[in-house]
Amino acid sequence: MKKIVSIVGARPQFIKAAAFSRAVAKDGGVQEVMVHTGQHYDTQMSASFFKELEIPTPAYHLGIGGLSHGAMTGRMLERIEEVLVKEKPDFTLIYGDTDSTLAGALASAKLHIPIAHVEAGLRSFNPKMPEEINRILSDRISKFLFVPSQNAYDNLVKEGFLGFDCALLKVGDIMLDVALHYQKMAKKPTIALPKHFILCTLHRAENTDDLQRMQEILEGLNTISKEVLVCVPLHPRTRNVLEKNSFKVENLRFMEALSYLEMVWVLQHCQMVITDSGGLQKEAYFFKKPCMTLRDETEWVELVECGVNVLVGANRDKILDGFKKIADMDMEFEKNLYGNGDASKKILQTLKGF
Repeated sequence: MKKIVSIVGARPQFIKAAAFSRAVAKDGGVQEVMVHTGQHYDTQMSASFFKELEIPTPAYHLGIGGLSHGAMTGRMLERIEEVLVKEKPDFTLIYGDTDSTLAGALASAKLHIPIAHVEAGLRSFNPKMPEEINRILSDRISKFLFVPSQNAYDNLVKEGFLGFDCALLKVGDIMLDVALHYQKMAKKPTIALPKHFILCTLHRAENTDDLQRMQEILEGLNTISKEVLVCVPLHPRTRNVLEKNSFKVENLRFMEALSYLEMVWVLQHCQMVITDSGGLQKEAYFFKKPCMTLRDETEWVELVECGVNVLVGANRDKILDGFKKIADMDMEFEKNLYGNGDASKKILQTLKGF
């Protein structure tokens, strides 16, 4: 029986891991050992997700979080290596582009354990983003690159991966597996919401740590919220910045962080999404909602190209122009950009058959 060690540590990885673990439980023939690095370590961002999404309890909880990128990656590398030496897996499965992803990849490569990277090939082409460095390095040392989209596949081809000792496999987006599975299990949040509202998430350090960008974003959101209420579930980093600074936010509705199933309900019922998240841009597409992205670039360029996502950066005027543009757009959500919702099954079958 093949043994797979899955490395998770951040909220999006919990959600992706749920789909793969469910495929393992249904199919059998593979032993999965889950390692939770602790990168997101509070209850809202970690333990509650394992319970709500019925993810198996991790075999290892490393408890490493709240540190600088260097310190966190270094400690994770050391601890993950210890787990891999003990477990002797056939593969290490990594997700996305976090410090947990890179640490899992490096530890496995040095022990000559084949790495399977879910969500390979994404590029923002912004080297200042820690996630960009993590994903590039993880891709380069992975044996199996499970690609979510044609654009991601093309990125790897342009970088010469067809000449490397690895397999490029366009399996679709595992987040579509998740969305399809949980859409009927959505939970209405306890907070009262109007019939018409906009969902906004704001958490990236490039925005929250730059007070000028935050000021511009909040001014734009404040103006939009005079027309349609903007509801903002608060990430801990964002809450901290708001508490320490005097921003003008009287028109916005701030909320406690939502569980994943509550987020699904909000996605189903909102008019549109405004976000600086990567994953939420795709989830907006899955639930047929227009999206405005508070970043200067996105890994999901196909969403911009097909006209369902508008990049506005952190400029107040661009945010307001983007809002008006979306209101006038006739959007098409039927293109098969991310597969058929069976990515986890394809990933499992590939690893079983190797």
